[in-house]
Amino acid sequence: MATRKTPETKAPEGANVSKDELLKFYREMMLIRRFEEKAGQLYGMGQIGGFCHLYIGQEAVVCGLEATAKPGDKRVTSYRDHGHMLACGMDPKGVMAELTGRETGYSKGKGGSMHMFSKEKHFYGGHGIVGAQVPIGAGLAFSDKYLGTDNVTFTYFGDGAANQGQVYETYNMAELWNLPVIFVIENNQYAMGTSVKRATKSPSLYGRGIAFGIPGEQVDGMDVLAVKAAGEKAVAHCRAGNGPYILEMMTYRYRGHSMSDPAKYRTREEVQNMREHHDAIEHVRALLLDGGHASDDDLKTIDKEIKAIVNEAAEFATTSPEPALSELWTDIYA
Repeated sequence: MATRKTPETKAPEGANVSKDELLKFYREMMLIRRFEEKAGQLYGMGQIGGFCHLYIGQEAVVCGLEATAKPGDKRVTSYRDHGHMLACGMDPKGVMAELTGRETGYSKGKGGSMHMFSKEKHFYGGHGIVGAQVPIGAGLAFSDKYLGTDNVTFTYFGDGAANQGQVYETYNMAELWNLPVIFVIENNQYAMGTSVKRATKSPSLYGRGIAFGIPGEQVDGMDVLAVKAAGEKAVAHCRAGNGPYILEMMTYRYRGHSMSDPAKYRTREEVQNMREHHDAIEHVRALLLDGGHASDDDLKTIDKEIKAIVNEAAEFATTSPEPALSELWTDIYA
């Protein structure tokens, strides 16, 4: 892992964070990163087929927001979804087994990277069509309003999807019906391969909600504590019955759009600068070390534990049986 070269290791102003919470964030983000690195390796070995979009670099977004959720809250996202699954507590073995197309996967090996679900964890996908999950997120929030709960739905989408028309139709309905939905724009700067600066003239993506009366803000998505603080504000807004909220998370993915993307549209220096000076995991690591909350040996022990979990998941995923041919005729409408 790159060494953090900047001295900016203090927590954001107003952040209320404990040693245990910092260690929890470190562990959760490290699990996502090591899992994704292993998934990339398995893809290169031909163990994972089809599409595979890695979350490396964006870990702080989902970990910070999950820290603000309570049992019953829902989440739905796009195809860059493995990190979201792990952050909400889905079993790494089941996620990896789905990636390798095994019957022990979350969708019995038939969904692959982009189409996993967990009713138990209230994770509703994983959607391959750009922006398609946004109206679904509003529908999930509508169910909670109809049932009279104070649950919220986290609806994630990217800067590329932010230009889809269905997003704005959903904004209109969500505000009109006062739905408890948090729209989370994971702005990783590039959509598939086009810089957001070339794709839109808007100075911000969250600001587009103003036309519908939806409040929001832009957040440093590489700082898990800043994400958590913004998430708490958005969650309180929704639970109080004030309708939807938009969070634009300014984040960055280190790999290409998918495993088939060499990402030649940006310089190596740009990616290296983000890794060295803005890495979310290194930021928490520095907070732990500088604050005397953990030693280097303590963190190495955590790293070793995480690697063991990921290696066990990979072993499980590559040795589990493939679905029986009879599974071709199950879980279908007609």
